[in-house]
Order: sequence, then structure tokens, then C-alpha cells
Amino acid sequence: MPNILLVEDDITYARIIQKFLVKNGFEVKTTEKVKTSLPLIKSGWPELIITDYRLPDGNGMQILEFTKKQYPQIGVILITNYSDIRIAVRAIKIGAHEYITKPINPDELLATVKEVFAIQNNPLIEISLEQNPIPDYIEGSSPDSKQLEEHIDLVAPTDLSVMILGETGTGKEYLAKRIHQKSNRKEKAFVAIDCGALSSELATSELFGHVKGSFTGALEDKTGHFEFANGGTLFLDEVGNLDYEIQLKLLRAIQEKTIRKIGSNQEIPLDIRIISATNPLSYIC
Repeated sequence: MPNILLVEDDITYARIIQKFLVKNGFEVKTTEKVKTSLPLIKSGWPELIITDYRLPDGNGMQILEFTKKQYPQIGVILITNYSDIRIAVRAIKIGAHEYITKPINPDELLATVKEVFAIQNNPLIEISLEQNPIPDYIEGSSPDSKQLEEHIDLVAPTDLSVMILGETGTGKEYLAKRIHQKSNRKEKAFVAIDCGALSSELATSELFGHVKGSFTGALEDKTGHFEFANGGTLFLDEVGNLDYEIQLKLLRAIQEKTIRKIGSNQEIPLDIRIISATNPLSYIC
């Protein structure tokens, strides 16, 4: 019986999905947070993870990134209320098998789950992937590509903040990862945030976190992206899309090297490298 880990903070919704999958022959364990899902993933029990995007102490992208880095054989399906194409594209690039929006069509979910296990159990696909591994980054041979590599080699060993300018789809996140992988922080976390997908109401909480009871709906303490990336590299994609007020808070965090969660008076020190990216057209508009 295939093992599925379901990470969903809506208990009622989780029970519905769990009951449906168990009825169709799968063994399902549920958890509500990033923190409680990691020990189960590390145990090697799940063969497939189905995770909601927004969770009380983080998001499903963090689970996806951790799983694909540490346990690439485990399949991941991302589920969310937010049908943002940028989140979907990023999830697929990181390694998610599929991205499904709520309300979930049960037949679609079941077909997707069966497809994941079919791929995992197909030896021809496994052999093909072993013989022809897909590199995360392809180094170009043109003069411009070589000059780009020289720039990467120049800034990577430093802790300098980096701004990457480029149109959508030109590989800004790959470039940021390349800098991280060549830096002294390569063994630490690389956390990528699509700033264009952050609503103005939730951006501060997503970036800096909050404490329980700090606002309506804050039912648990939440670790923000900055704290999650502490010691490593934080990549702020499409940073120009953030509201002006949020950009001011970002500036303070970068200058002071500290953050403060919503509802807390405690300053959290940061040891972090910031890489930002935006579309050059945003400077013209």
C-alpha cells in the first residue's frame, strides 16, 4: 500500500482528502505544519507528499525545496487556494509533479497521485534519468555567457547584496542559485520568494513572521522567510512588485541586519545574504 503524507492545516479538508485516498487504497498520514512534516519526511516513510501552499509556520514551497534537495525520489504535489501562474511555474521548476488549485476535483487528484506512482515504479524512466541526468545549470559558451560566469565568480565568495535585472523567463532564479552554490553559504539554505505573489496584507507576515495572537487569524507562531533563510541566501524575485511600505521594511532589515516579527518586541539578528531580481521595465514604469 503506497504511503502518502498530507500536509494541510485545514483539519476538515485534510480529513476529507485522507478518507478519499484511503478508500482508493493508499495509506495516508496527516500533519498541519512545516515543522511537524520534516521528521516524517526524514524518516523515509512517505513515497508521495501532498502539501498545501500556505501553512501556519511557512509554506509548501519550503517542504518542496527541502524534499527535492534531500530526498529527490519522493514525489510532491502542491495544493493551494491561489491560482497564481508564477507559483505554479516555480513549483514545477523546483521539482513538483503537479500544482492543483482548490476546490480539488477528486478524480483529478486521484489521477495525479496514480501518475506519480506510475512514474516512480517505471524502471525505464528511472534508468533514463540516471543515464541522462538533467543539470540544474547549463554554462554557456558564448562571450556574453563567459562574461556572466566571470561576474558570478567575482561576487559569489563575498557577502555583497546582488541585484539581477532581466525580463521574465530569462533565468534570474537560476543565476541566483548559481551564486549561492559558489558561495561560502552553499551548505546553508537557499530560500526563493516570488514577491509578485505576496499580497500587501500578508507580505510582512510571510517575510518576517508573526507571533500567535498578533492579529486575527494568527493562530500559531509563524517563522518568516528571512528567519528560515538565516545563515544562507534569500532570493527576492520580482522585488519591484512589492508595495512601497514593504520595501521600506525590507530596506531596514537589510541595513540593520535584524528583523522583528509582527506582534513581538524582540529583535532577531540576521546572518544572511540578499539576492534580488526584477524586470528592468519596472524602472521605466
